[in-house]
Amino acid sequence: MWQFWIISAGVFLILESITTGFLVFWFSIGSLFALVASFLTDSIIAQTAVFVISSTILIFATRKFANKFEKKDDPTITNSIVGKEGLVTVTIKPVESTGQVKVGGETWSAASENDTEIKEGTRVIVQSVDGVKAIVTPIE
Repeated sequence: MWQFWIISAGVFLILESITTGFLVFWFSIGSLFALVASFLTDSIIAQTAVFVISSTILIFATRKFANKFEKKDDPTITNSIVGKEGLVTVTIKPVESTGQVKVGGETWSAASENDTEIKEGTRVIVQSVDGVKAIVTPIE
């Protein structure tokens, strides 16, 4: 039965590598605990119990800790600068696709909303975010 547990551990690791969460990993570790149990007993029920109990304990015991390292795709992070005032630090030139603004202590690539050049030192307002580029208009 040990072969089943080692294969399931591998399958869970493969599944973990193609998912975005950090949940399936614990099933892989639970499979390894069950693998050890398979050397101690031939009882499939005992091995399965070890798998279920260890996986459950690992999930609940480490979930909060694991969440700190999980990458979050939060669209509000980039949209949080919309409507904020910034300062052009590198002249925005639509033809050359260059320009940078500093908003809230962060430097962003920038483009003008109406495809006009905006000189360095100009105060601007962020109208939207397109990818990693802040779309801005000068403050009059």
